[in-house]
Amino acid sequence: MFQALKDLLESLTPFNPTPSPAERARSVQLAAAVLLVEVVRTQSAVGDAERSVMQTALHRQFALSDDELQRLLEQAAATSRTAYDYQRFTSQLNEHFTQDEKIQLVEAMWQVAYADARPDENEMHTISKVAGLLHVTHGEYIGAKLRAKETAHAGQSPH
Repeated sequence: MFQALKDLLESLTPFNPTPSPAERARSVQLAAAVLLVEVVRTQSAVGDAERSVMQTALHRQFALSDDELQRLLEQAAATSRTAYDYQRFTSQLNEHFTQDEKIQLVEAMWQVAYADARPDENEMHTISKVAGLLHVTHGEYIGAKLRAKETAHAGQSPH
């Protein structure tokens, strides 16, 4: 009887071999994209400026085509809607990103937050939590925030 139950469970669970390098790379790309989307998840709609910042950051990190970037962001938005924590994404990035890449991601998150003027409380909380999970030090976190703020102010035209 136990063997029959075991056979049934195994038939329902597909055999999952070790992921290929391409699958691992895609998984890391998705993790980074989801965290960028998480910054603006509480907003009703993602603005053009925010989307542009996300695309630029992902393109710089992963050198993807425009079509690949679009698909990645769509998948990230869908994944973000069902995500209940950041741990599964940050653990992948901790495994595959260098410290500098993690700092660059935190800076990109701040750039997304500054894309529509001032970051709100939800955006700041999200970035702070993710930075902690990525083991970004307080000094690195502040440096990333200041660079993003400077970039945002440099891109704004004077009135």
